[in-house]
Amino acid sequence: MQKHSVQVLLGPRITEKGAYLSEKGVYVFNVAQNATKHDIMAAVKSIYNVTPRKVTVTLIPRKVVVTRNTNRKGQTRAGKKAYVFLKAGETIEII
Repeated sequence: MQKHSVQVLLGPRITEKGAYLSEKGVYVFNVAQNATKHDIMAAVKSIYNVTPRKVTVTLIPRKVVVTRNTNRKGQTRAGKKAYVFLKAGETIEII
């Protein structure tokens, strides 16, 4: 079953580390839990018109947290992020 590009890439991950890596040609995206490296490569290629040379995928674990005011326990969402390495000279404009 073919996945649509918008279903694979959920959005860019805007962090200090991501900004630092983007200067070196590496971009970080939040991706769907069931997305594979090949799905991510195809989605980046179709949406941003650039050619990724490598994709690294990392799972974001679920964490237990306690709220400040009510002292109730909860959990953060688990997720998946992808580091997309582009060919030299190519960039992605993330607003």
